[in-house]
Amino acid sequence: MIPEIHIEDYNYGLEDSRIAKYPLPERDASKLLHYKDGKACEYIFRDLPDLLPADALMVFNDTKVVPARLHFQRETGAHIEIFCLEPVAPPEYNTAFAATEETTWKCVIGNAKKWKEDILFLYNPDADSAVSAMDLRAELLNRDGQTGTVRFSWKDGSPFSRVLEICGTIPIPPYLNRESEQIDTERYQTLYARFRGSVAAPTAGLHFTRAVLERIREKGILEETVCLHVGAGTFLPVKSSLVSEHPMHREPFVVSRKLLEELKAGNRPVVAVGTTSVRTLESLYYVGVSCLETGKPADVDQWVPYTREYPYSTEEALGAILDWMDRSGEDRLTVGTRIIIVPGFRFRLVEKLVTNFHQPESTLILLVSAFVNGDWRTIYDFALSNGFRFLSYGDSSLLERPKA
Repeated sequence: MIPEIHIEDYNYGLEDSRIAKYPLPERDASKLLHYKDGKACEYIFRDLPDLLPADALMVFNDTKVVPARLHFQRETGAHIEIFCLEPVAPPEYNTAFAATEETTWKCVIGNAKKWKEDILFLYNPDADSAVSAMDLRAELLNRDGQTGTVRFSWKDGSPFSRVLEICGTIPIPPYLNRESEQIDTERYQTLYARFRGSVAAPTAGLHFTRAVLERIREKGILEETVCLHVGAGTFLPVKSSLVSEHPMHREPFVVSRKLLEELKAGNRPVVAVGTTSVRTLESLYYVGVSCLETGKPADVDQWVPYTREYPYSTEEALGAILDWMDRSGEDRLTVGTRIIIVPGFRFRLVEKLVTNFHQPESTLILLVSAFVNGDWRTIYDFALSNGFRFLSYGDSSLLERPKA
């Protein structure tokens, strides 16, 4: 049964002064709230390795934020902002980024009503020669409200990834109330980011430094990665009072055979770095159910975890994915998820979560509440009372799931 949850029950007072507009000079100097057995304590992020068990399996999301925000201008002078969401042609991220003449993307379009049928030219007020050489243009193929399908074309033979690097800006969250700056190019990206595709950073990973990662390895903690490309849906507020009316957008993810085998063995407590890693890991069970019942993996729908009881163990579900990989000759799982994690969700894999402090009345607050059996206010009251900084560039927390 889909839970009946009112989003206003997950509100808290967040003043603008508590939102971190910029990162601290040192990534690992952020505060760290440790929540365990109903109690919260304060540390510094570089203390994190000391708080983790030596036999843990730590899972990071190695997606990379792309400079996906582009500013164009009509001949009339009207400015149109185009925010690339996901590739349409070619449909795969890697091939779309490698395209050298044109590529088509699903986009969010700012000032959309002023864009008619004309072709747009990139706004280049400083007459930057590298930008001019690209001669980047945008053509609107279709539109649905604030989103649309846009064909980009350019002339200098560069791959589209290079076009974005030269012409685009990092899409920092709107609640920062400022334009992207040079500091965001480095700091709104994790040190371990590898695969281009996200329009928002998996922000829990922004605190990790090479020194912290080295201490984690020295302790014997096993590191693995998933890759979930974070979509613009992460910025969308919950507009309906009933959470059941809020649509989650599809986000693609990739998981390796090696990680699936580690998870199936079940020998290590799983520590997820960020809510994106949680959503990926917890989606795996339902991908496994699809393999068990249909013989192949399928995208995970938003409310699948709540609609019926599942008779399969986690080991059976993960084993079914591995069996499918054996049959199909695949060494990695590529699928998508719309999963929403709200109070009442049954966690099957993740025991500890590293995460930042999230917006009031957001789906991420719901995930935190589900993870700590409803005790989210203990965490947020402590953070508010002890000078913690909030949201993407803010401080961090290590949350331990209460024992059943």
